[in-house]
Order: sequence, then structure tokens, then C-alpha cells
Amino acid sequence: MKALSVLPKRDYPELLVGTSTLDDAGVVRISEDLALVQTLDFFPPIVDDPIYFGRIAAANALSDVYSMGGTPFTAMGIVGWPSGLSLDLLGQIFLGGQEKIDEAGAMLIGGHSVRDAEIKYGLSVTGRIHPDRILTNAGARAGDVLVLTKPIGMGAIATGIKSEKISEEIARRAMDCMATLNKGGAEAAEAVQADTMTDVTGFGLSGHAVEMAHGSGLTVEIDLDKVPVFESAYELVAGGMISGGAKRTRSYLGDDLLIGSGLDVHLVDLSLDAETSGGLLIGVAEDKVDQLLSELEVRKTPAAAVIGRFKPKGEHSIILR
Repeated sequence: MKALSVLPKRDYPELLVGTSTLDDAGVVRISEDLALVQTLDFFPPIVDDPIYFGRIAAANALSDVYSMGGTPFTAMGIVGWPSGLSLDLLGQIFLGGQEKIDEAGAMLIGGHSVRDAEIKYGLSVTGRIHPDRILTNAGARAGDVLVLTKPIGMGAIATGIKSEKISEEIARRAMDCMATLNKGGAEAAEAVQADTMTDVTGFGLSGHAVEMAHGSGLTVEIDLDKVPVFESAYELVAGGMISGGAKRTRSYLGDDLLIGSGLDVHLVDLSLDAETSGGLLIGVAEDKVDQLLSELEVRKTPAAAVIGRFKPKGEHSIILR
């Protein structure tokens, strides 16, 4: 954010969602009934399997369009590749990514690669949406209920995979979860006309919930005992398998975060830890919660859990209880 502060402020009449609310993607109006959702995301491998890495990285990038309520339309690949490394390996990564692009109903139309000391892969994605149906970080209302569509703990799981601290079977289930598109969650949110939505990635569950609270001028309360946690993730964190993301998020939140007395410190760390290709956080009116949960069940999202609620703005932006 400090680097961005040097940029001049611009007003674009066609820009419907920009950087002011820290949303997942930008949205630009094309016509009265069409807007484009634009995003990009790429990162180094978090798993050794190249096809799964491609699937996870692509699902993660596509998620930004889903989290705005949009439909992915086109995608372009972004690659950093070390000199001398087998291009057959890169082809496997591409195949994994293509699977998810196809599943999303989007088109791969090109890309760009550079020589890099470290493997990196991701996508630039353009989606379509009606200008009146955009879901942002800033749409929550006091009394809205917060619903999560994937279990947390992928930061710990990814660290556990690298350290060979979990079984191949659990690792495979975790990779499947990360590779699951947020398409079903986005469709469910649209079906019930949810108020606000974002996805859970680098700032963790608590960090992204705070962005929703800030954008909406509210306080969000999260019931940690209701947050779904992926199998083995709790044990990994309890054993010290926690990424630096948890410490960074906690430092970033500062006095904005209130941690209730007597809470399990490992659950607190899990709520702060970075996620990869996490689920959607959906804010919905209380009288629509049951319908939303039913829609999520029909679409078989990895989780469908009521984890908190938005309250009028208080001293803190987020309360863990």
C-alpha cells in the first residue's frame, strides 16, 4: 500500500470497483448490462505435484472473479521459469491449469513467460457480470450472517506437505480442496442475493473478514468453534507448523482485533494464517441463511458453515470469540 500511495488519484466514470475497498478484483462498466471483472494471481509451487500445482494456482486466480459474483470468460497464463528446467514439467502445470479453466467455462487465450530463479504460475482472468449484480467487500449490513464455504488450515497443510508431516492421503484430499473452484459458492450467493462476498487467501480468514468490516463500516464477530478446520491442520499448528502469515496478519490488524478470553490459541492462529485457494466468505441477511445453506449443499461445496455475524461499528473491527 505504501508503494501505491505515490500514484496519482484518478476518477474513471466506467470504474465500478477499484482499489479503495481492497476488493478481490476490479470491475469496469462496458454497457448498461455488462461489466468486466479483471484480476490476476500467481505464486511459487506450494505442492510438489505439477498438475495439482497448476490446478490450485488456476483455481486461486479464478476465485477472484467468483468472489465478485462474476463468471470467468477469458484467462491468460503467467509463468516464471528457471533456465534449464524441463519444459515437460511446465507442460504438466499447464495441463492442471487448463483443467480448471475448462471447468470454469472460460477460454485460455494466451499468456507470457519470463526467466526466473523460481517457478511461478498463475492466471490473469477476465470475467463478465451485470453492473447491478456486483458483490463487493463493502456491502455487508448490520445483522448479516457470515458463511464460509471451505475449511481453513491450508497454510499449515502446505507447510506440512513440504515437511512430510502428513500422509499422502490427507495431502491429496487437501490438494483436492484447494483445487475446488468457488463456482458453486458464487452461484449459491447469487441465488439468494447475498449482500457481500470475498474469498479467503493470503490474509487468512480474519484478515479478509476485516476487509469486509472496513469496507462496510461495521464490526464482524467470528465464533471460532464454528469455523471448519481441515483434518490434521489443528495438530500441525499445535506442533508449531505455522507460517509467517499468521504473525504478519496479527501485526497488521493490531488494535482492530479483539481476541476473547480463554480462546484456543491454535484456533486463533489458524484464523490468522494465510490460506491458498480458500473458500468464499458470504454475508447474507439472517432470513436467507437457511436458503443459502441449502444452495451450498446442493452444489456440494467443501463446507457450508455459519461462522459469525456483522454488528454495528464498535471499538474493534473484528472480534474473535
